[in-house]
Amino acid sequence: MSFLTNDKLVIVGAAGMIGSNMTQTAAMMRLTPNICLYDPYAKGLEGVAEEIRHCSFDGLNLTYTTDIKEAFTGAKYIVSSGGAPRKEGMTREDLLKGNCEIAEQLGKDIKAYCPDVNHVVIIFNPADITGLVTLMHSGLKPSQVTTLAGLDSTRLQSELAKHFGVKQSDVTNTRTYGGHGETMAVFASTAKVNGTPLLDLIGTDKLTNEQWADMKTRVTKGGANIIKLRGRSSFQSPAYVSIEMIRATMGGEPFRWPSGCYVSNGEFDHIMMAMETTLDKNGVSYGELKGTEEELNALRTSYSHLRKLVDEVISFGILPAYEDWNKLNPNIK
Repeated sequence: MSFLTNDKLVIVGAAGMIGSNMTQTAAMMRLTPNICLYDPYAKGLEGVAEEIRHCSFDGLNLTYTTDIKEAFTGAKYIVSSGGAPRKEGMTREDLLKGNCEIAEQLGKDIKAYCPDVNHVVIIFNPADITGLVTLMHSGLKPSQVTTLAGLDSTRLQSELAKHFGVKQSDVTNTRTYGGHGETMAVFASTAKVNGTPLLDLIGTDKLTNEQWADMKTRVTKGGANIIKLRGRSSFQSPAYVSIEMIRATMGGEPFRWPSGCYVSNGEFDHIMMAMETTLDKNGVSYGELKGTEEELNALRTSYSHLRKLVDEVISFGILPAYEDWNKLNPNIK
């Protein structure tokens, strides 16, 4: 059984639960034989490498290192979960300063050791902002960096499937846009349940307005609920969905959920957020969003929240003033 490509894939934060699950998923999907694991935690890193070797994946050339230069040299694809995890009672925003400092160094390391990388996926929180910081300091093009946002849309699909008692695959085109987290905009106008538009179901005895409002809250708090149930941050779902993302950029099936990407379209500017995207071997691009006025207003509110976070990051000195972004990364317009 052949691999999708022979290009080097680097998993950053590989000693953690997300990183180890990403590694196993990438090996099971047979993306590439050349997977390199990076983490500064040497003992845990070796443990993950040993476990993956014990799986005996055919043809896998697994390497691991605590040296970032060694890890990134020759890398064509990178997925990074290498930030501090969220704990119970914390919001994604509580991780802002520390994880943005990690993202800044990550971007600088990409620029120094693998400027010819094809694509980078960022999943450590707050992912919209850490992805933006990575993009800015890496010097890459906006099409080359995406963030994990599709998890919110899969959570909406899951909630609808549970409510209506159908398979998740019978719930189609669920979409959330804007920020990844509790200020996301949950769209109903795109989705269908067994072919019936969700908007035709909301406000009926099949899904009352109150039930829909409760469901949206469960979607926006989906990550916090996992922490409450399992005592730790999500790891299986972000690992799987992020590897689906990198698979698309390697030439595999196009990614089927919204991606977080750099947006500058006149209304939403200087931001990384979930849009209706195409993610494939050409990288990421976004198109026009359509929705009800209520949904679009929720998206504008989400955008405003993200811009406030970016303002904070600028105040930390991690990003320059908006007018100087092009000086830091000439690919940013």
